Amino acid sequence: MRLAPSAFVCVWLGVVCGAATASAQTSSPAHKHVVQDPAAAALNQLLASAQEALNKEDFETAAQDYQEYLAKKPDDAIAHFQLGYAYTGMKKPEEAKAEYEKAIELDPEMQAAYLNLGLTLLDTDAAAAVEPLEKAAKLKPEEPRPKFLLGWAFERTGKLPQAAEQYQAAEKLDAKNFNISFALARTLLTMNRPAEAEPEFRAAIALRSDSAPAHLGLAQSLLAEKKLDAAESEMAAYLTAQPNDTEMRIDHASVLVDLAKYSEAIAELDKVDAASSGGIRVLKLRSDAYFEMKRYADAIPLLEKAATVAPKDPEIPARLGHLYLENKDYPNAIKELGVALKMDPSSTDVLADLVGAEYLSKNYAATLQGIDLLSQRKPLPIGSIFVRATCYDRLGQKELALDSYKKFLELNKDETSDMYFEASGRARTLAREILEKKR
Repeated sequence: MRLAPSAFVCVWLGVVCGAATASAQTSSPAHKHVVQDPAAAALNQLLASAQEALNKEDFETAAQDYQEYLAKKPDDAIAHFQLGYAYTGMKKPEEAKAEYEKAIELDPEMQAAYLNLGLTLLDTDAAAAVEPLEKAAKLKPEEPRPKFLLGWAFERTGKLPQAAEQYQAAEKLDAKNFNISFALARTLLTMNRPAEAEPEFRAAIALRSDSAPAHLGLAQSLLAEKKLDAAESEMAAYLTAQPNDTEMRIDHASVLVDLAKYSEAIAELDKVDAASSGGIRVLKLRSDAYFEMKRYADAIPLLEKAATVAPKDPEIPARLGHLYLENKDYPNAIKELGVALKMDPSSTDVLADLVGAEYLSKNYAATLQGIDLLSQRKPLPIGSIFVRATCYDRLGQKELALDSYKKFLELNKDETSDMYFEASGRARTLAREILEKKR
């Protein structure tokens, strides 16, 4: 089906990682305060005040205190780091970036600074975030979070294989983390590996059963694997959580039609119509459901309405013509199928339907013209050869009719069919009539 992974990106992004807010970042260990003299005591007091402000998320006060402290202690890596953390909370990413970089310059082994620098860059320059996050992951290989964030950076830059590798490494370290399982599942699905994505989505749902995006992703994976029954169930679960998602409700109805659950599909489309005006796709789906239920009188007006809304859509007159044909309204079938064929002359299915409508309307010359066109596109099925013979026969073209009946009898393998008995009988009669005429 029908749903592209990109359709879910706006839902997915909010689940995994969001912007690099202060709460998402790591705060470094506090300074060890050693009071030696009044000047040192004053500096320690500044640090204590700054830390207290950070704890209260009073980032402006914290930033002022750290700036004042750094004016006297510019080589303190931890203070630069904490100032960067405060700037992040103040939504000043450029200033935060500069402080994290200064902290790294002063202490190249400060893993938290690399981590927060990567987070700061993720929203604005994901490619630049890769290097500091790689360093953070290398400094603490036992931690899953740096690997997860590195995977996120790779994903944001379109390097999906590398992203999947990092997510898998993070999952090995923390198999009970919803965000990791979900991110890995999403990436695998985007890479068109739905069979691998499916168990990851299931793992995410096991950790958070109420996650609508996870149910949505699992539905997408199952659809790609042609597991329609299971996909339908997941779509229903998603819609329970997100009942106002009109497009997904239409997709759900489409799957229900594919599963021959026509009454359920119509009920789902009723909900769409109640929420919006529907549209062409809804009209088509509803007409499909009615058609399969043989409710032709209900299906036809829907396609007639669709034709007025989208007069250039060749699929609509083709469907409408087929409906008229099934409803034994041959004149209207011929009219609509003719329109469809003009719009799409390459459609063999429409041409075949038109041949059938002409034949059932006893327009034998037009039927023969259509059969000749069909024969130029593909080998004629045996039934069409029989129809050709009967058309010649009813037009009084006895020799052509006899040749066609003979060809049919040569190819026919079912000697018990009605067509076989009619063809063999007419062939004998025509042969006798032609012979008598020649005498």
